[in-house]
Amino acid sequence: MGILLFEVALTFYFAATIVSITELFKGSKVTSRLMFLLAGAGFAVHSFSIVYRYVTAGHIPITNPHEATSFFAWCMVLIFFLLHFRYRVGLLSSFVLPIVFSMMLISSMLSREIKPLSPLLQSYWLGIHTVFAFLGNAAFAMAFGIGCMYLVQEHHVKSKRLGGLFERLPSLQTLDDINYRLITLGFPLLTLAIITGALWADSAWGRFWNWDARETWSLITWFIYAIVLHSRLVAGWRGRRAAILSMIGFLTIIIAFFGIKLLRKGLHVFL
Repeated sequence: MGILLFEVALTFYFAATIVSITELFKGSKVTSRLMFLLAGAGFAVHSFSIVYRYVTAGHIPITNPHEATSFFAWCMVLIFFLLHFRYRVGLLSSFVLPIVFSMMLISSMLSREIKPLSPLLQSYWLGIHTVFAFLGNAAFAMAFGIGCMYLVQEHHVKSKRLGGLFERLPSLQTLDDINYRLITLGFPLLTLAIITGALWADSAWGRFWNWDARETWSLITWFIYAIVLHSRLVAGWRGRRAAILSMIGFLTIIIAFFGIKLLRKGLHVFL
């Protein structure tokens, strides 16, 4: 049942992604509504699949690569819908849903076997730490999408192509403001994830920091986004620089997320 629900969600996300890409070239109210209908259906089924796996496994389903990648995609769609209903960002789906579908596709290729929870993960910190981390990373994923949109819109402005895609994308000021708001959302969540992770490490191993590969990359990511916020508030960096830095920050998240899984090294290999 859980596999079926996941596959149905994957199919809906695939269809929504195709429609969202189509919107870049020829968008309309019909295609926009169809995309949200498909994405919404995918999100609903995806949510059921996560709940089903939670009930079956007896713990939050983020303890292996398949579950973690799937949950990351789910968090991205959650933030996407919240962002859309708050700001009505046109064409955001065209830049975000391909990432979501890619994550789900990768998740579908990984082992879906439910195994007993490792003693290392049997802690109340598991849900607290990981939810903070995934939601923060999802906010940064949205900032990545907004950053891409900013660069595309900036290109249209500089080349004076003021029709078509230019008219359907939000203004540069709007994109810059949303990018900043997403980072101010993701940064405290990442900070809380690092703090709760340190508390968990202390209770499990007697030390707050182990210089595990994921811990190191998380710290690098934290510094990148700290630089983004500092540069904006102190040095007045906005626009293109902020967009590029936010995109670089998300790339470090992807390296940390998938690199640990591929190398199979460190304490976070279980997550």
